[in-house]
Amino acid sequence: MKLQDLDIIVTAPPAPGWGGRYWILVKVTTDTGITGWGECYAAGVGPDAMAHVIRDVFSRHMEGERPENIERMFRRAYSSGFTQRPDPTVIGAFSGLEIACWDILGKDRDCPVHALLGGVMNDRVRAYSYLYPLPQHDLTEFWTSPEQAGESAADLVARGYTAVKFDPAGPYTMRGGHMPAMSDISASVAFCKAIREAVGDRADLLFGTHGQFNVAGAIRLGQALEPYSPLWFEEPIPPDSPEDMARVARAVRIPIATGERLTTMAEFAAVLRSGAAEILQPALGRAGGIWEARKIAVLAQAFTAQMAPHLYAGPVEWAANIQLAVSIPNLLMAETIETPFHNDLIRGSITVENGFIPAPTAPGLGIDVDEDLARAHPYTGNGLHLEMQEAPCDYANGNTFQGGAPAGES
Repeated sequence: MKLQDLDIIVTAPPAPGWGGRYWILVKVTTDTGITGWGECYAAGVGPDAMAHVIRDVFSRHMEGERPENIERMFRRAYSSGFTQRPDPTVIGAFSGLEIACWDILGKDRDCPVHALLGGVMNDRVRAYSYLYPLPQHDLTEFWTSPEQAGESAADLVARGYTAVKFDPAGPYTMRGGHMPAMSDISASVAFCKAIREAVGDRADLLFGTHGQFNVAGAIRLGQALEPYSPLWFEEPIPPDSPEDMARVARAVRIPIATGERLTTMAEFAAVLRSGAAEILQPALGRAGGIWEARKIAVLAQAFTAQMAPHLYAGPVEWAANIQLAVSIPNLLMAETIETPFHNDLIRGSITVENGFIPAPTAPGLGIDVDEDLARAHPYTGNGLHLEMQEAPCDYANGNTFQGGAPAGES
């Protein structure tokens, strides 16, 4: 059995776009007719350019190879161009293709992927979700309303979730780490207070940022949040300096989580060695795929760090995350996005039951992809999956960040 054909589908979730503007799905078929699905998370180039990269990686490093030779194919991609270092675009392309290989292998052997990774360690996976607007909420007002955030958190807890994530401390600016406005700190405290009052001790608070602060600013913000005991303070500074993130970790009494923008074991090893984080959040569609994420989990275990696979994409990456999560002993939880489109795209083959996801039993990734639905929603815009804003932090008028695709695109 050898890898033979590749198809790429760029599908756009309906507005407001929870999970990003588009999802890059890959369909790989073997010479024996077995089909595997994968997903490439985000990219620093547009989807047309990324599709060319994916095709190049497949034809150059994978086509004609046996799907089980994952380590060999990874080393080819990792070393391409005489680099032998993490390249987020190349490894992102490889990641989706690698996930498809595991789907093929599980289907060929009639077992779920986790059975090929060591079997079931966790019978169910603790799920968490971002706070999203409820039907009665305004899509624009929601992101600056602690009261509405508290209502959304209470709704999630009523559905069985035991952890909720929110990120009120924008902006996410291309200018790199900045000092937060005092109004951003005050708003963040107000969100923590409202959500904690809404859920009590029934759920953990997961405070999200996306690398937007400098070290001093992250420390100021983190220390202000300490009274509400968040479970984590996510990526408080840009991801390219683990040593500086470790300075934040030493100064703030909230565990640091990071990893959605890191790729391969090499970058996660630097985080662990520096003491920058206690919780790792690899996005399997970028970090190198399922096998590389399994290596990252082993490294984390040696440093008593926990794993919380990241998801801001479609349900194919979600399925890969769950297969990994079931198989590792140092799992904390896994991110979840429940929308009708996520559900319909895989025909309801992953379900959250009272805040937990049961270990999959179907072969491969355990999902049934609705290919016609994916093709019926092509992405036709010119944006990236996610984008940083160009304007700097506004110290006079306050700041906001809207989750998913901005409401103006809806």
